[in-house]
Amino acid sequence: MTAALRLRTITRAEHLAFVGSRPSVSHMQVPSWGDVKPDWRAESLGWCDGDGRIVGAGLVLLRALPKVKRYLAYLPEGPVIDWHDPALERWLDPLLAYLKGRGAFTVKMGPPVVVRRWSAEAVKEAIADPAARRLRDAGATSEEPRALELGDRLRRMGWRRAAGGGEEGFAAGQPRYVFQVPFAGRPLDDIQRGLNQQWRRNVKKAEKAGVKVVRGGYEDLPAFYTLYAETAERDRFIARPLSYFQRMWTALTTEHPDRMRLYLAHHEGEVLAAATMLTVGRHVWYSYGASTSRRREVQPNNAIQWRMMSDAHELGAAVYDFRGITDTLEESDHLLGLLRFKVGTGGEAVEYLGEWDFPVNRLLHKAFDVYMARRAS
Repeated sequence: MTAALRLRTITRAEHLAFVGSRPSVSHMQVPSWGDVKPDWRAESLGWCDGDGRIVGAGLVLLRALPKVKRYLAYLPEGPVIDWHDPALERWLDPLLAYLKGRGAFTVKMGPPVVVRRWSAEAVKEAIADPAARRLRDAGATSEEPRALELGDRLRRMGWRRAAGGGEEGFAAGQPRYVFQVPFAGRPLDDIQRGLNQQWRRNVKKAEKAGVKVVRGGYEDLPAFYTLYAETAERDRFIARPLSYFQRMWTALTTEHPDRMRLYLAHHEGEVLAAATMLTVGRHVWYSYGASTSRRREVQPNNAIQWRMMSDAHELGAAVYDFRGITDTLEESDHLLGLLRFKVGTGGEAVEYLGEWDFPVNRLLHKAFDVYMARRAS
């Protein structure tokens, strides 16, 4: 018989010690991420074995429903547990029991489990194929049978695949499809050779034009924000306030000085592009990017990404993560250009298992779904 696990709240120090023992944990599953989200109440939870050792951990964010003392409980890109344990119930049942006791009407989680991967070449072929409308229409380079089996197990346990959504307000959702460049065991010149011809040409063009990429600090966030606001207007998305990035910087760098970095690309006295980079263990993420429409010919975006990739390699990263990509391959999708940009790095498209909901209170869960659908329309 498999031994039962006990779930309890853990301290920030215990949580960080557990994160430090793992090769890869999402930046949304470290204690400081709770400080970035003041509209949510954050708790660190730990699964303990019979000897009291912490063998799993999760950052849960709780947000109250308007006018009702019931909560949406959200574990973004987590929890960090043994997802392939044949006795998965010993992990998830205590979690549901605890959160139900905390007043959760729905529990949302994002198992950090990869389902499929497509090489850069496979993605390029899919984009060129008129019959492929979505990434899943193209044959995957590799597939993880255990991940597909996990999805079936979650359904049998009463979990449902969550509808997609952004992270604004209640529409808590993380990308199911991301683009990553594997770094493990590769020298930097090998990674550079993996860039396509256009990328290598643009990096050289930026260098020749005199683009200088420098690391910034808290005091440079307003310069980043000016470009970010311009990018939001140009690409038609809702910009977060400057205070969000200031809070993010303070929370993450207080926890670890290298948890968040800011890079700025200068040319002839003007900042043309800026980006943030996040690091947890051997996983590095390109988090937010911003650029002006001016002087694009000097290629500041390629320059800033190559500097970040080089620094990530120096930090010992096993993977450089470009975060979300569209899974739609239609030419009419305005995000297709961003996918092409990321594919040029020679990495791979990665599909995760996606987010899952457990409706603790089915009536409130349904009402919440209706509320979110109305907000989205």
